[in-house]
Amino acid sequence: MKLDRDTLLKAIRERHSVRAYEDRPLDDDLIRHIQDEVDNCNRQGGLHLQLITDEPNAFNSAIAHYGHFSNVSNYVALIGKKSEDLDERLGYYGERIVLLAQALGLRTCWVGISFSKRKGRFDIKEGEKLRGVISLGYGKYNGRQHKSKPVHEFTDCVEPFPTWFADGLDAAMLAPTAVNQQKFRFIMQPDGVTAKASWGFYTKMDLGIVKLHFEIGAGKENFKWV
Repeated sequence: MKLDRDTLLKAIRERHSVRAYEDRPLDDDLIRHIQDEVDNCNRQGGLHLQLITDEPNAFNSAIAHYGHFSNVSNYVALIGKKSEDLDERLGYYGERIVLLAQALGLRTCWVGISFSKRKGRFDIKEGEKLRGVISLGYGKYNGRQHKSKPVHEFTDCVEPFPTWFADGLDAAMLAPTAVNQQKFRFIMQPDGVTAKASWGFYTKMDLGIVKLHFEIGAGKENFKWV
C-alpha cells in the first residue's frame, strides 16, 4: 500500500506513542497491508523485520507492566544482520511501518527494552540481532505530542532556510526518538544534506527515523544525502 506525501505528512503530525491497546485482533486487511510493507522494507533494506500478531507473551512480563504497556499482542520485531549501519536502517524502515499503521488507523510505540526477548515469537538467524520491537494495535487513546527543542538546535545553518529544508526540519522534529532525546542535526552542504546523530541511547536508530521524516517533509526530489 503506497501512501502519498500528504497522507504521510498527516500521519507524521498525528502519530504519538501509545502503549495501551484494545483487546481485539487486527483486521485481516490491515494485517495484509502491514505485511506487504514489512516485505517491501526487508527487500529494500536488507533486513529481517517480522510482523507478529496475536502473541501476548513478549509483553506479559514485569518489565512490560512497569513500562505501562497493556494488551500488546501485535508487534514488528526489528531484526537484521549485524552491521555498522543496522540500527539506522531499522529506524528508517521501521518508521515506514509506523506511518503506514498510523494512516490505517492503528497506534504504535517504539520499544527498546520493555518486552521479553525470551518469550517473544522471534526468528533470529545466525549472525542476526534483535534490536527492539514496534508495538501496534487499536489504541485506547491517541497519545500526546511531546515537547521539542527549538529548531536552531537541529542545524548549523542560519535562517532563513530554503522552504524545502524548513519543511524537512519541521517533519524531523516530530519524529519519535528514544526518551525524546532528539540528538540529531541536519547540515546543508554544497551538494546535499548531511544528517548526524550525537552519542546517546539508540541514537543511530533515531537517526534513521528522523531521516525518513526529513525526506517526507523536504521532498526527496529537492535534495540528496551526502
